[in-house]
Order: sequence, then structure tokens, then C-alpha cells
Amino acid sequence: MKKEESSEQNDGEKKDPIKILLADDDKDDQHLFKEALEHTPVPTELTTENNGHDLMDNLRDPEIPNPDIIFLDINMPGKNGKECLKEIKEDEELKDIPTVMYTTSTSEQDINETYHKGANLYVPKPYSFSSIITILKNIFTLKWKQLFTKPDKKDFVLSEEKLNSKDN
Repeated sequence: MKKEESSEQNDGEKKDPIKILLADDDKDDQHLFKEALEHTPVPTELTTENNGHDLMDNLRDPEIPNPDIIFLDINMPGKNGKECLKEIKEDEELKDIPTVMYTTSTSEQDINETYHKGANLYVPKPYSFSSIITILKNIFTLKWKQLFTKPDKKDFVLSEEKLNSKDN
């Protein structure tokens, strides 16, 4: 099941919205992500998929334009996020789309595995709504250019704790 939502802020000039594809089987997390996007200063267009099979069908559908960025949960039924990441990064048409692992897992094994499979950023899901907003703002401003290159391992994980420690 696919859903598109548009969140546009008006700053006088019309910007093309960033096309975001979120793959997450948790409806509550999808809703929080959508709500948090509406609090960022960046115009966005969100499409959600509930599992890895639907994500890959979406990405391979020639009728659907590719997203500008993919947010990918690791723990999904059917095809998990690591399997999807591997397929995305091995596909000539998809490999350059920035892919952010957006997951509850903070396992070093998951972090290392997704880094080596080509993910551009790893974001443990924050616990608070305000932290989700802060992380998304950070991604769409400070981290945006970084998403188009292979990150240094030290910059790969963007967590609530890491952002809070920079503030102090």
C-alpha cells in the first residue's frame, strides 16, 4: 500500500519538494515521521511502503519516479531492510539514491553491516517527537551533501545522543 503526502513551506520561492520514500512496517512510526516532516523547513513529498517487497516493487516500477532519498527500517516482515539495501546498492538504476537506515536497532553488527553494504547514514529511531524533528532537520540541512558520498565511519551514525552532545 502506497501513500503520498506533500508538505510544503512557503518562503517566497517555490522549491521542488524532496521526494522521500519511507519503508517501515510500523504505522505509528510512519505517522510520527510524516508529522515530524511537517515541522521541517524543507518542502517534502512522502511515500510510504509497509515492507521490503513493496519497497522494491515501487523502486523498480518504471511508471514511478525514483525518490531523492530512502529511509529504510531494518526489521520488516518478508524482506528486511538489509536485504533491500543490498538490492538497492547492487542495482545500477538505484545505487546512487541516498539510503538512510532508520531503525530501532543500535546493534554494532547492524551498523557495521549496513555501512559495508553502502548505506549513507544510520539513524537509530529517536524516543521523542522533538528529536525526530531535530534529526530530520539535521539530515536535510547539515547532512544533505554528505548523503551523496560514502561517509566516514565516524559520521555514519546520527543519533539523538550524538546531536545532544554537540549542543553542550
